Amino acid sequence: MIIMGIDPGYAIVGYGVVRYENNKFIPLDYCSITTPAGMPLERRLEIIYDSLTEVFLKYQPEAVAVEQLFYQHNQTTVISVAMARGVILLSAQKCGIPFYEYTPMKIKQSVAGYGSADKQQVMEMTRRLLGLREVPRPDDTADALAVAICHAHSSNSALSRIEAVSKLGKYNTGGDRSTAYTESGLKIRSSWGGNGYGLAAKKQGRKSGR
Repeated sequence: MIIMGIDPGYAIVGYGVVRYENNKFIPLDYCSITTPAGMPLERRLEIIYDSLTEVFLKYQPEAVAVEQLFYQHNQTTVISVAMARGVILLSAQKCGIPFYEYTPMKIKQSVAGYGSADKQQVMEMTRRLLGLREVPRPDDTADALAVAICHAHSSNSALSRIEAVSKLGKYNTGGDRSTAYTESGLKIRSSWGGNGYGLAAKKQGRKSGR
């Protein structure tokens, strides 16, 4: 599986592309897209869109993962970041790539093993998991790679859960959830405990009259 993690921003957008096979990570590419201060916001967003689309088409990832946007005291900043995040989502949608988002706590837990890990601990574990000599710079790039690792671990765990519960004939939709957007526009809630199979169970129940 090829996964692309993205750290949204309008001044710097970090991205990291990894291949995840047999519980091992192979870094394919990681870099940052920068836009200069003073440039009109619409032009900055255009650069972000065009640059990410180029990377999407080059590596054709099977999933795009980003950290969930959280509220900041500076409303101007959060609005601009939300706009950048919007063009990231649009670029992924146009390329037909499912889009996932994860909470900061889940990313820390997935990469470092616990949700209260500090930034340096997460970055060091990211370096180790990817077998890199140094922590990628700028920090935005390391953050993007951490999100990609989080998605790989979450997807792997979710698939294992699906196989387990399918044998038992039970469904579970609980857990720390992420959100996926498919090509058809369907919004899927996925988590350590589920990957849309709870939704499928509900649909099956309606069809059978339950």
